[in-house]
Amino acid sequence: MNIYADIRHAISTAVGQLEERGFIPAGSDLSHMIVERPRDPTHGEMSTNVAMVVAKHAGRPPRKLAEAIAEQLADDDRIASISVAGPGFLNLVLRPSVWLNIVRNVLLQGAAFGRSSKGRGQRVNLEFVSANPTGPLHLGHGRGAVFGDSLGRLLEFTGYSVTREYYVNDAGSQVDTLARSAYLRYLEAAGQKVEFGTDSYRGDYLIKTGQLLHRTFGKRLIGAPESEWLSDVRDLAIESMLCLIRSDLELLGIEMDTFFHERSLAESGRIDEAIDVLDKRGLIYRGQLLPPKGRQLEDWEPRRQTLFRSTSHGDDVDRPIKKSDGSWTYFAPDIAYHYDKIKRNFDELINVFGADHGGYCQRLRAVVSAFSDGRARFDIKLIQLVNVVRLDERLKMSKRAGNFVKLQDAVDAVGADVVRFVMLMRRNDAPLDINFDEVVEKSKDNPVFYVQYAHARACSVQKRVQAAGIPTSDEQLASVDLDRLLHADQITLARRISEWPRIVELASTHREPHRIVFFLTELAASFHTLWARGNTIPELRILNADDEAGTASRLALARAVALVTATGLDILGIKAVEEM
Repeated sequence: MNIYADIRHAISTAVGQLEERGFIPAGSDLSHMIVERPRDPTHGEMSTNVAMVVAKHAGRPPRKLAEAIAEQLADDDRIASISVAGPGFLNLVLRPSVWLNIVRNVLLQGAAFGRSSKGRGQRVNLEFVSANPTGPLHLGHGRGAVFGDSLGRLLEFTGYSVTREYYVNDAGSQVDTLARSAYLRYLEAAGQKVEFGTDSYRGDYLIKTGQLLHRTFGKRLIGAPESEWLSDVRDLAIESMLCLIRSDLELLGIEMDTFFHERSLAESGRIDEAIDVLDKRGLIYRGQLLPPKGRQLEDWEPRRQTLFRSTSHGDDVDRPIKKSDGSWTYFAPDIAYHYDKIKRNFDELINVFGADHGGYCQRLRAVVSAFSDGRARFDIKLIQLVNVVRLDERLKMSKRAGNFVKLQDAVDAVGADVVRFVMLMRRNDAPLDINFDEVVEKSKDNPVFYVQYAHARACSVQKRVQAAGIPTSDEQLASVDLDRLLHADQITLARRISEWPRIVELASTHREPHRIVFFLTELAASFHTLWARGNTIPELRILNADDEAGTASRLALARAVALVTATGLDILGIKAVEEM
């Protein structure tokens, strides 16, 4: 039950009635109408901009139109009061029984409360992480991993069918560098003294790979020319790194459905096939690009090359797809990869990229548009940097230097639940500072603890009520008299609970799982406030052995908090603990 959607429907009906009466012309566009909780509680429990949205079409001042809509809503028995404010906002207050009835629905529906069929089984390819297979994941990768997995859980909760996909970049120069670095570790394992160049991966995570190479090949590769060992060492090193990456993802409870290898594109001929499709559509040509902006003219060497006419699909410039030696550019496999995705008949493609890929988005959008004639839904979510703060020191992350903050170290230090929660405390496109010293404290200043403690408190009091001999099953609590919950803080908490379906819909629509974190934090704050009031106001204390009916009604509210919190944490991939 989404009460915000229900009230929105009532307002839309009121506008339609005004059209039928001839008060305003027919055909009002309500697509930009918003019904939301106002930030200022003095503005009511719900606020809508409908009058201002319709005013121009209606040819009437927004306030006059708002007053007319308010009159149409006067007979709605869910609405206790309605007023016009400012330039034409409508502010509504609902009857307490409306909010309390939603609490009853939570108890009846359990984990299904807020779930929807919005996606209606539409197939989504969600590509995320896709870090080069040259080492374990660091915290920067971890943020993208948590975002992608939580987004997948959110989409599944709203009816989408999601395929989680990891794109393995195993065909570029970086994996040759990995192989050479692993070879040095192999020599080291054979007892030789080695020196790492500045272009090597020097992290100690390659020591085990070197030892594995030594066990596999013995001394056969020592002194052999690179051409004889590069391919075998590269294959083994890539698989070794993928094992590390899978292990890191498992620490966070993340499991990929597909690992798609870049190398398979060339081996299967899919690159040639994709380029041929574009060529037949008139999007491949031989031409000469203008000098890049900001580059000195004497440094620019004009030459004819094979180009993708990406400007025909919204890009700023056309893009090279072949080098001067006839080999493919790094962009060509990406063209083929997205062609392959479209061939797999997904309804929507979502790519989760690091912020350093921001300049790459337009050309990929052009590719998807070209292959689908603009019909495919394609979204790119950029993940901003993570700064790890410990004693005010910002730690650098460098895979080659080997001094990056490994994801495994972070999980070992504070736990997977904490890592997942803090990664979603900011929008994905906003930088994130993490202070490990703060997130391990068990206090109200630790947002992870704050939310989990709300769930644990609700579970704890339920056990105490049950021990007092009062029925506590969800079915039994759904039948109690909730009209006893008359205190303002109780109604406030019921309103917070009632927002859950709306928050889920917004988070799913905008592909923003951080909205779930914000909601859970607010819900926990309302619950903790009510709990604290119970220490000084006896009638707000949940357990009162002398008032069985009142105890049951108050527990029903607390149990609804626990159910919604558990569902929200599950979407975030976090355990809802019962004891702390």
